[in-house]
Amino acid sequence: MSSNPDHGLYFGRVMHARVAPFRHRFEYRVFSALLDIDRLQDLARNTALFSYNRFNLFSFYDRDHGPKDGKTLRPWAERMLRDAGIEEPIGRIKLLCYPRILGYVFNPLSVYYCYDRHQRLIAMIYEVSNTFGEEHCYVGQVAESAGQELFNIQETQKVFYVSPFIEVSGQYLFRFDAPSKKIRLAVQQKENESPLLFTNFSGKFRPFSSKMLAAAFLKYPLMTLKVIAAIHWEALKLWRKGAKYVPQPARPEEAFTLTESAPEKTSAAPAASLKELA
Repeated sequence: MSSNPDHGLYFGRVMHARVAPFRHRFEYRVFSALLDIDRLQDLARNTALFSYNRFNLFSFYDRDHGPKDGKTLRPWAERMLRDAGIEEPIGRIKLLCYPRILGYVFNPLSVYYCYDRHQRLIAMIYEVSNTFGEEHCYVGQVAESAGQELFNIQETQKVFYVSPFIEVSGQYLFRFDAPSKKIRLAVQQKENESPLLFTNFSGKFRPFSSKMLAAAFLKYPLMTLKVIAAIHWEALKLWRKGAKYVPQPARPEEAFTLTESAPEKTSAAPAASLKELA
């Protein structure tokens, strides 16, 4: 298998752990799809159980992402990167997300890995959605010194309402490596430099094929429905533990929030983050 796959499925687990003001942890088995946004028609043509912009057992619709206007995603992604000050010509853009299953999907976080024409990872777009029908993106360049390392960190201010039990304040640390035989993606929220929340997804690569999609459907039946059900179930458990309700503020006026690479933290990130998130 190529160390830089065009398309793939990643079978693994997603974990959330809240550490303050009380502890709450959960973990679910899931799978995510890695999709080259410019080659979706070819992928659908060669995969019987997957369709592009039409119904199938598994499908991907452009209107589920970006501006949600049904147009292809590259112009939107390139505009976001330019507006964020990233001038390098963009090569491939690969999107990590849940596909629709029997027509339904909810993606709390969709991640765009943006490469230059030499296949170097140079920028990231994190598309965050909440259950109130809102989205916001965090966008930033991968530092040249960090981009080819195993594990990278970007940091930013949290500005978007995600959970009714967590304030819109503090900082995010996005920790990631480039998709390969394995994938790791983690988000840490801090408040006054103290950890508040850890989330991560780790998975192993499988080829994107009808055979693997059928296996995913059997292993994770109706997964996308379970994602939204799990969000509400865990919210109920938080409420029962006494979590304080946070009213929903106005969404940010800006289309995105900049992230900054933190290469000075990169070398220590793998061991520390995996220990924190295990």
